Order: sequence, then C-alpha cells, then structure tokens
Amino acid sequence: MIRAVVLARGLGTRMRARNAVADLTPEQARAADAGLKAMMPLNGRPFLDYVLSAIADASVAHVGLIVAPDHTAIREYYENGGRPTRVHLDYIVQPEALGTANALLAAESWCGSDPFLVLNADNLYPVAVLSALASLDEPGLAVFRRDALLRESNIPPERTRAFAVVESDRDGYLARIVEKPALAVDSPLISMNCWRFDRRIFDACRDVPRSVRGEFELPEAVGLAVARGARIRCVAGTGAVLDLSTRADTADVERRLAGVNPAP
Repeated sequence: MIRAVVLARGLGTRMRARNAVADLTPEQARAADAGLKAMMPLNGRPFLDYVLSAIADASVAHVGLIVAPDHTAIREYYENGGRPTRVHLDYIVQPEALGTANALLAAESWCGSDPFLVLNADNLYPVAVLSALASLDEPGLAVFRRDALLRESNIPPERTRAFAVVESDRDGYLARIVEKPALAVDSPLISMNCWRFDRRIFDACRDVPRSVRGEFELPEAVGLAVARGARIRCVAGTGAVLDLSTRADTADVERRLAGVNPAP
C-alpha cells in the first residue's frame, strides 16, 4: 500500500503579504490573512480539496496531512461537511515550522514500512505525474522542464528561478539537486517538490544540517541521501502545475479550475 504525505505546515508568509492588485473575496482574504493557502476557497471549494482529489485519482487512499498544532480550520472542515469519501485523512502535527525535512520526520511513524508520496499542499500536480510516481517500485522524483512549466502553468519566470535545480545521470537517476539556487544558476530541469520515498529517507532527514535559511530542507536531505548512494529515479513531469503561493495567484488558479468538481 502506498500513502501520501501532504505538506501543509508552512507559515504562509508569502500568502499573508498584502498585494494591491489581488482582488479577493472576503472569504479568500480571511484565508490569506491566516496564511492558510490550502484552505483558500476557489469556486466554492478549498484548494486542498483539489489536491486530495488528484491524489485519489492516482489511486492513493491514505493521506497524512502535516499541520500546525493549531489546525482547527482544516480539521473542522474535513470532519464535518467536507469529509472525504475517497481518501482517509490523518493529521500529523509538526510542532514548529522548521522546514520540509523536519516536517517529513513528523510523519515517520505514520508511514510505517509503506512507500509514500510527498507533495506540497499549495501545488496541484497532474494526476498522470502522481500516478507515475505511485506505480514505481523505487524512490522517485517528478522532474519538470522549466520552459514547459512557464508555458502551461501559472508560475512566473522569476519564481521558477528559485526552484530546486535537478541534474540526472545517464541512467535516469538523480545525480544532483540544488535547493534555492542563486539566480545565476540556470537549468532546464527543476523540482516541484513531488516525490516517492520509502523509509530510508528518514535517516537523511535526521542528519541534514540547517540550510542557509535556517531550516531543514527536504531537497538538501535528498542530496545527502544521494551522496550516500541512494538511487532516486527521475520521472518526467508533464502538464500544468498550479501554484497557489501568493494572493496574486488566486484569480488565475480559480479561473483554471472553473468547472472542475473535486471529489476527495
């Protein structure tokens, strides 16, 4: 059985930031002010509904949601009118927002011996990409071409230049990943933080040092695992990835999801 870990613990700093051109409804403004990107209402449904629905479409039924100690808004929604019917949702508390590697460690006991996907709560990935990772029999990473993301997604060029840069070897395995590269670093292949792991990743998450941002970053833990000999298959990511990072993203993401009826 494969599971999915959804990272929803972040502080939402970019979403909290005011934007004079972002035209939000009162409900959207409240979610933005709270930094609750996953609960941003789009066409009457929280963004997380679309994420969970994509996971269910990829035939993954058990989801662990990494949350803050105070996650009342999320829990109340999903334990009442928004209760999922295709996925079983558990809440995994990360006491402090210390980075994505630290967040994944919070899910260690929940994952047990099962393989698992890891993905962001503020990105909507193509179902085909999630399915391809879920069907692997080894750890993997969805790798996207920068030019395709710019053409198909709602992600501006300046944002993609801050994404982790990926290099693969001749056999299609991850050779190097650079988290938060300098703007001078340019590579056609980038990571959108969408992975398949087994429990061997947890040792690297424990051992990775803090990044320059003061956090324990999952891409840097992956780099440490690769340096120790881990083999992580690069899976070509195709299709649009919707990114809900800031208030300015809301209108375009909502437009792209018009007519979609999520069924988590």
